[in-house]
Amino acid sequence: MPRRRSYDQYCAAARALDAVGDRWTLLIVRELLAGPRRYTDLHADLPGVSTDMLASRLKDMERDDLVTRRRLPPPASAYVYELTDRGRDLLPVLRALAAWGAPALAEPRPTDAVRAHWFAIPLLDALQAAAPGPGVVEVRLDEGTFHVRLGGDADSGQVTYADGPAAHEPDVCLRMDAATCAAVAAGGLSVAEGVRAGRIEVVRGPEGVAAAGRGDAGTLAGSARA
Repeated sequence: MPRRRSYDQYCAAARALDAVGDRWTLLIVRELLAGPRRYTDLHADLPGVSTDMLASRLKDMERDDLVTRRRLPPPASAYVYELTDRGRDLLPVLRALAAWGAPALAEPRPTDAVRAHWFAIPLLDALQAAAPGPGVVEVRLDEGTFHVRLGGDADSGQVTYADGPAAHEPDVCLRMDAATCAAVAAGGLSVAEGVRAGRIEVVRGPEGVAAAGRGDAGTLAGSARA
């Protein structure tokens, strides 16, 4: 196996960048933080990456103990990639990068791809502030739906967010558009302010029709479970 490129510096930051500094690596981590993914699913949600580049990055990440590959049990025959503990430890790094980059989102460029679950990491802090108790928050956008598990998931190593609707009835369901997501992620709009302004609809219950969230932001999860 060829020697990987290195900064050859006895520095913790340089060592980290030796492993995750290549293009696409941290975005692959972003996808796998949502749970195990098949190669085809990763390729679909990483617009712009070539198949050769994705395969190369995944091999590098396996070598660096960031991801593992396993075969799904019968009747499935596909392989999936998933993060190791070391790979999942990159969640705070992605959160910091998302917080730093959120103010630069502005309006989507004509060439920008959009996936709903890409907003999950930028929204984690705002969702935790709005619903400080443990629970599941589902976020619905025109571009799709994702859900976030709040309440110590990052510490326990469980999946913190995932693409698609929650498997069971969520404690809170938020409906908003991508521009509102970007504003909340950038810190220019809180969840409570978005609800009061009518930019965020908060629904609860299995039918998803009962309005909630007209009170204090910190009671959103509690009101949904009431």
